[in-house]
Amino acid sequence: MAENSTPPSGAANPATVAVTDTIVTSKHQVTINGQLINYTVMCGTMVLRDEIEDKPADNSKPEREKARASMFFVAYLRDDVAGQPIDKSKRPLTFSFNGGPGSSSVWLHLGVLGPRRVHMDEIGNALPPPYQLINNEFSLLDVTDLVFIDPVGTGYSRAIAGEKNQDFHGFGKDIESVGDFIRLYITRQKRWTSPKFLIGESYGTTRAAGLSGYLQDRHGMYLNGIMLVSSILNFQTARFEPANDLPYILFLPTYTATAWYHKLLGGKLQQDLRKTLSEVETFALGEYASALLKGAALSNAERANIVRKLAKYTGLSTDYIERSNLRIDIHRFCKELMRNQRRTVGRLDSRYIGIDRDAAGELPDHDPSMSAIMGPYTATLYDYVRDDLQFESDLPYEILSGKVWQNWSYKEFENQYVDVAATLRGAMCKNPHLKVFVANGYYDLATPYFATEYTFNHLGIEPVLQPNISMAYYEAGHMMYVHLASLAKLKADLAGFMAKA
Repeated sequence: MAENSTPPSGAANPATVAVTDTIVTSKHQVTINGQLINYTVMCGTMVLRDEIEDKPADNSKPEREKARASMFFVAYLRDDVAGQPIDKSKRPLTFSFNGGPGSSSVWLHLGVLGPRRVHMDEIGNALPPPYQLINNEFSLLDVTDLVFIDPVGTGYSRAIAGEKNQDFHGFGKDIESVGDFIRLYITRQKRWTSPKFLIGESYGTTRAAGLSGYLQDRHGMYLNGIMLVSSILNFQTARFEPANDLPYILFLPTYTATAWYHKLLGGKLQQDLRKTLSEVETFALGEYASALLKGAALSNAERANIVRKLAKYTGLSTDYIERSNLRIDIHRFCKELMRNQRRTVGRLDSRYIGIDRDAAGELPDHDPSMSAIMGPYTATLYDYVRDDLQFESDLPYEILSGKVWQNWSYKEFENQYVDVAATLRGAMCKNPHLKVFVANGYYDLATPYFATEYTFNHLGIEPVLQPNISMAYYEAGHMMYVHLASLAKLKADLAGFMAKA
C-alpha cells in the first residue's frame, strides 16, 4: 500500500453498471524529491447524463436527464503544502488518458504520473511475476492534481443498460464523452478557476487535440497546456498504403535508431546516435523523398544510389530493399532487421527483442515491447484499485480492448486521413496562452519522432505562436517512461513545462 494509507470504512461493490455515482475516497502519503506529500484519492465512477428537451407524446412530466454511461476515474488531490491548505485557484489540475483507441489510462497512471508505479528494471524489462507497485518518486503529484479517465468501453467504464458501448466508439463521440466528463468533474469539484492541463499518449494525443477545440467551443473551457506523449495528430504520416509515400520517409530515422541500438550500422554511423540521425533526416527529406516522388521516372543510377544508402542507414540488405521497391513497411521491418538471428524487434519500443515460432514469416507473431508491459500493468492495476483504493468491481478491467479499436468509427474523416492538427491550431489561435509540450522516443515505431516533427512543421500557425510549442526526446520508445533514465527526464520536462505554462 501507499505510505501510511488510510483505507475507507466502506467500499463500493458495483458488480453491474450502476446508474448512480459510486466513488470511494481514501487518504495516503508519498515522498517525492524528499518531500512528504499528503493526498486524497477519489476512485470510482461518475454517470454521464444527456439533457432531454423533447416533450413526451403523452404530455406526462418529462425526465430532464437520461443516463448514458458510467465512467471510471481515479483522482489524486494534494491535501496541503507545508501544512497550509491548497489554494485551488493556483493548484494545476491535469486530466490524463491513453490511446488505442481502446486503451485504459493505466499506462500513464502507473507508469509515470501517479504516486505509485510498476516496478521494472532500469531498461524497462519486466521482472519475474508476481509483479508489484512501488512508490513513484517521479510522480507529478507534487506539482499538479491528477485525474485519470477511462473512456467508455475501457477500464471499468461502460454504457448504461439500454445504451451501447459502440455508440461511444468513434472520433467525435469519444471526444464528447471525455470532454463532458471533464466539465462535470471540474464543476462538481469547483475547479473552474484552477490552471487546467491535458496529457494524452498515442491516440490519446489525437483525443487531446480534439478536446482542445471541443472544450473551448462547447464548454468555454480554455486550457493552460497540453502534453502529448508519443504524438499522432495526422494519420497520413503513419498509414503505409499505396500512393502514400509519406510514412516511408518519416519512419526512416527511427529505422536507423533501431539499427543503431542493436549495433547493426557500420563505421561512423554507429558512433553518435544524434549525429547519425541528423544525417539520415537530411537524406530522408532530400534524396529519398525526391526518389519516391519520381516513381518510375527514377533512373537506374539514382535507384542504385538510393538502395545503397537505405541499406547503409537501416541495416537491411540491398536485395531486400530492392525487392521492397525502396519502401520499407514498419511491420516488415520489425521482422526483417534481425531475421538472421531469428529475432524480431518491438513496434512500441524497438529496443525490445522477440522470439517467433519461425524466422521465415513476413510479420512478427507479437510485439515484444507490448508483451513486456501487459502482464505487470494488468496485475498491479487490479490489485491496487481493490486493495489500496478500496474500489471493488467484478467487471473485467479492460486494459486494452480490441473490440473497441476494431470497430472504431472515423466517419468525420470519411475518404480522408484523420487529421486533428487543424483543431489544435485553431485552439492555439483562439487561446494564444495555450502551450503544447511533445515527448518523443527515439525507438518508437508506432508514432515516430520525425513524423511528429513533420506534423508540427506543417501546423500552419503564425510565427508569434511557435514558441508555445516545445519538444523533448528520450532514448526509449513509445512508453519512454519504462526506461528509468527517461522517466526521470520526462518528469523534469513535464514539471518544467507546467511551471512555464
